[in-house]
Amino acid sequence: MFTGLVAAVGRIVRLEPLGGAEQDGVRLDIDAGGLDLSDVGIGDSIAVQGACMTVVALDAPRFQVEVSRESLNLTTGLDRLGEVNLEKSLRVGDQIGGHLVSGHVDGMGEVLRFAEVGESRELVIRVPQHLARFLAYKGSITVNGISLTVNRVTDVADGCDISINIIPHTQAVTTLRNVKPGDRVNLEVDTIARYVERMLAAPRLDDMK
Repeated sequence: MFTGLVAAVGRIVRLEPLGGAEQDGVRLDIDAGGLDLSDVGIGDSIAVQGACMTVVALDAPRFQVEVSRESLNLTTGLDRLGEVNLEKSLRVGDQIGGHLVSGHVDGMGEVLRFAEVGESRELVIRVPQHLARFLAYKGSITVNGISLTVNRVTDVADGCDISINIIPHTQAVTTLRNVKPGDRVNLEVDTIARYVERMLAAPRLDDMK
């Protein structure tokens, strides 16, 4: 589990195919930047651009992870060199400053707008239909591994558009500083919303008698 509070911005510095077939995954060599790796070991989990990855090799300040083709198909930002948000997994006693994040990307959204509004910036994302029902005003969503609060939800034919306020600090210390309209972003909906949806959709015992 994670909190969605990005600890550092690292960089994918090398991408190595795991095989010669099209369906094979890749091994990523990541420079951890300012992320402290002193308490990280082989087999530990690190969220990379919002996706939970297992450390398979470690030589601080760099570490390596292996990404399956399925994960590459369902995410963005893990298939090329460049900056990535990093967060180590939660440990007992850690403070939860964002919200509970699993690191399992649910889908990708499209950035429609990222523009200055006062001292902050407004980020508007088109969320696909299968995730739209999990979004609500003042609810939580994870974008590229960042825990953010939804300020507005507008339903559209193929999903919904969400508006998020990005303060200057968040933009400065995450990969949001590189985002522009047309970009794809990794989305993970709030775990609590999943359970609520399941409870409402599941048949009641009385109905099954």
